[in-house]
Amino acid sequence: MSVMDRLKKNSRVKDTAVLKDSVFFTEKDMVKTEVPMVNIALSGDVDGGLTSGLTVLAGPSKHFKTSFALLMAGAYLKEHDDAVLIFYDSEFGSPQSYFESFGIDTSRVLHTPIVDVEQLKFDLVNQLEEIERKDKVIIVIDSIGNLASKKELQDAKDEKSVADMSRAKALKGLFRMVTPYLTMRNIPMLAVNHTYQEIGLFPKAIVSGGTGIYYSADNIWILGRQQVKKGKEVKGYNFVINVEKSRFVKEKSKVPITVSWDGGIEQYSGLLEVGLAGGYVTKPSMGWYAKVDQNTGEQMDQKYREKDTLTAEFWEPIFANTNFKEFLKAHYSIGHKPMLEIDLDEVIEEEAAGG
Repeated sequence: MSVMDRLKKNSRVKDTAVLKDSVFFTEKDMVKTEVPMVNIALSGDVDGGLTSGLTVLAGPSKHFKTSFALLMAGAYLKEHDDAVLIFYDSEFGSPQSYFESFGIDTSRVLHTPIVDVEQLKFDLVNQLEEIERKDKVIIVIDSIGNLASKKELQDAKDEKSVADMSRAKALKGLFRMVTPYLTMRNIPMLAVNHTYQEIGLFPKAIVSGGTGIYYSADNIWILGRQQVKKGKEVKGYNFVINVEKSRFVKEKSKVPITVSWDGGIEQYSGLLEVGLAGGYVTKPSMGWYAKVDQNTGEQMDQKYREKDTLTAEFWEPIFANTNFKEFLKAHYSIGHKPMLEIDLDEVIEEEAAGG
């Protein structure tokens, strides 16, 4: 018996294996959503998507955080017919119709109301203990930012107004405990969170809850938005996913997504800005767009209004007949050398402003 075989046999950890054969590295689901730029924000690849581990969706109120979580959860349930969604709820702002709008069968959702961090910790760890790796489960917490600590609640009952120093510690303990389970059980967990503005000359958005969330998360998004108006009427929002932390995507990347009141998330939104920045699409005049022939570099004859670029008919030929997918991967994903230098931030800001 070799040294490796003896060591493996002697280990008291049942999942011990030779690294090249370890299921934690060789068997990892990646669930693709229907929105290419969401897949980019998750994995740096339009054909990638959601994997196991903790993804934090942070931002101010009304920034579509729960909707992005349900979009990903819906894709997971669609990918796995036997999958279950555990929905930890502290905000109670998502009626059944909201789940159904993302194609989620509510009979496959286990709704668990929670009032404090400790209650979440105890129930979540208990659930993770019972889940096996072969089980298909996705977890959504809505939200971490709105959860009090048990001490804070007890102080309120006792009419004490002392500052609560236990919440950050409780949250750090929670994520420290659950992170290994998520990888070992192959479970994606989406946590909705709040942000606050750092005090200083150049304030920036900070994810609430302390350092534990930063240490444990595989992905952290900070969501920003700008209004989309027709005249004086607000028609929706241009969101920007700011990638604060990622295992796959270059940190500080900005991923544009459009959401309208009547149509929800625009499936092909965000691609136009990147297509313009990379020279796959051009803007010959205000309000009009055209594709670029990648062989000649010349603008093609047919012109499109912006709404007509938000279709599969517009983008599928570009994906199929150009290196646009590789361009996106090179720009966003870790480990790829950029094919050319572009200022995507500038293009996003110009398009949002209608320039």
